[in-house]
Amino acid sequence: MINIHYFTFSPFAENTYILWDETREAVIIDPGCLAQYEKEELADFIADNQLTVKHLLQTHTHLDHVFGSAFVKRKFGVKMLMHKNELPVLSNVEHRCMMWGIKGYEPVEADGFIDEGDVIRFGNTELEILFVPGHAPGHLAFVNHAQKFIIGGDVLFRGSVGRTDFPLCSYTDLMNSIKTKFLTLADDYQVYAGHNDPTTIGQERRSNPFINQLG
Repeated sequence: MINIHYFTFSPFAENTYILWDETREAVIIDPGCLAQYEKEELADFIADNQLTVKHLLQTHTHLDHVFGSAFVKRKFGVKMLMHKNELPVLSNVEHRCMMWGIKGYEPVEADGFIDEGDVIRFGNTELEILFVPGHAPGHLAFVNHAQKFIIGGDVLFRGSVGRTDFPLCSYTDLMNSIKTKFLTLADDYQVYAGHNDPTTIGQERRSNPFINQLG
C-alpha cells in the first residue's frame, strides 16, 4: 500500500510529494521547500514516520520545484534524478531567482537521468515514468497502476493545464502529452499535480475546458 502525502511550500504554493509503502522506504518528488521552517517540516515528517528516503525525483526543474533539492540531497544522502532535457532549465534557476528577487535558493546539480521506459523502485513499489514535455522540455510524470494514480507535476490541473509562456515551453507539446499520455489512463486515476488540489482523469475529461478543445 502506497501512502501519499504532500506539503504546499513557498510563495508559489508548490506541492512537494512524499511517497512510501509498508517497508518505510520513500521517495521525495519536487521538493519546493525554500524557507528553513519548510525544510524542517519536511525533515520532521520523514523522521516522525521513520521513513528511509531512497530517491529524489524531479518532474521538472522550474525554480519552485527545486528550491529544496540541494537540501534533500544533503540531508538524506540521495541522488537527484531528472530528464536530461531539463539541464538548461536547471542551469537557469539561479538567474531566475535573482530576477524574481528570491533569496535562499541553493544551486543543485543532477546526479542521474531518467526517461520514459525506466522504472523507479522503492520498497515493494514501482513507478512507471512517462515523458510529458510541454510545460518544460524534460517534464516527467510518475504512474502507479496498482493504486491508479499519477504524480503529474505541472501538466494537468483541476480545470486547467500547465503554463507554456516560459522559455522552452510548447503549448502544442503540452496538449499532445495530455492527449497521448494522461488521457490514455482510466477515469478513476487520481492526478496529483504540482499546484492546487488533486483531481481525477475522469473529472478533467468531463469538465476541463482545455481538454474539451481537443475534440
